Amino acid sequence: MADPLAGIPLASLRVFEAAARLNSFTRAAEELGMTQAAVSWQIKALEGRLGQSLFRRLPREVVPTEPGERLSRAATEAMNLLRRAVSELTEQDQAILSITTLATLATQWLAPRLGEFQLAHPELAVRLDTAAHLVDLSREGFDVGIRSGTGDWPGLESVEVMPSVFTAVCSPRLRDRLGLETAEDLLRAPRIGMEKEWDVWFAAAGVVSDGQAPSRLRADYQALEVAAALGDQGVALASPILFARELAAGQLVQPVPLAVKLIPDYAYWLVWPEGRRRSPKIARFRDWILAAAAADSTVLAAREALAAG
Repeated sequence: MADPLAGIPLASLRVFEAAARLNSFTRAAEELGMTQAAVSWQIKALEGRLGQSLFRRLPREVVPTEPGERLSRAATEAMNLLRRAVSELTEQDQAILSITTLATLATQWLAPRLGEFQLAHPELAVRLDTAAHLVDLSREGFDVGIRSGTGDWPGLESVEVMPSVFTAVCSPRLRDRLGLETAEDLLRAPRIGMEKEWDVWFAAAGVVSDGQAPSRLRADYQALEVAAALGDQGVALASPILFARELAAGQLVQPVPLAVKLIPDYAYWLVWPEGRRRSPKIARFRDWILAAAAADSTVLAAREALAAG
């Protein structure tokens, strides 16, 4: 059986429902933000598709015909159901903040602080995702993301949260066993991570890397490489911001206190879809995370070190 709604635009039914409920094309136009002529055209088009008159046009009002009255009751009920459904979806959307970010940043910096955000905004629940792939925020239903890069992604607005800098770290046991005190000493140490990143770090330290002790371990996540360093397996390149607790506790040490950008202009950015800047929940999270980063002494130290050159 053919669908009786096939070929009938929902916009026409919406216009009809308002006109029948208000008994006026003019008031329907005002409610819908249309012109009276546009309302009249939509009604005539609908009557033409149905092959019957839906209104009696009186001097000061319009009154639904008997078929129009039947359609009006059904249309009003349907529109009310749609309004309630959209309202519930909107309320649910505003009650959940969906965040996608890098796994290491999530576990080392963001997650330990999220409790503060939720205490400040108890009306918001947080959904945190650490997908390995670059997420399409709008298509995959996320409100914001925290990414590493230059801040330029098509279809997204961004603001820098913190710099992306890396320093050489290892366990104090490995440092003492190998006598690691200078950048040159690290040339003979077992290293963790990509050689090209180590080459950048060594160049910043004024040392030429000769491939004397090539990297013995590489991992997909910074946290995994640091875990290996904590296990005395070598020296890793890690963010002194993200691993500030381990450094402060003495679990990790910096044989050479030098933090550098491995990729020029890279930083950690908060991003959101274009046009959603004024979304209340996005604005609340943006204000909070920028304040949290500004209050982090390790972030401030990294910024000052970069500014000093």
